[in-house]
Amino acid sequence: MEKFKKWDMAEVLDTKEDIIACLQVALADMDMEFLLETLGSLSRAKGMTQIARELNLTREGLYKSLSPNGNPSFETVVRLLEILGLEIKLEQKSA
Repeated sequence: MEKFKKWDMAEVLDTKEDIIACLQVALADMDMEFLLETLGSLSRAKGMTQIARELNLTREGLYKSLSPNGNPSFETVVRLLEILGLEIKLEQKSA
């Protein structure tokens, strides 16, 4: 019997461009579950414990916040993006 490894998004998001594209799709589709899943994968790849510490959260609290039913504050999301080397920029929507 063949064994399959569970797919982990963090293993395929190799470049900043890939990460940004993935987050942009989640935001464009208003898919908060996918956005949280992506942020969670990126956090695990970078080190959940260290990121939680930088956010002044427990590791468990960060996992819960980024779970499909999570509801992180906007401040947490912005700070997490900053830790991941990203920032939110706004631009006028094209017509």
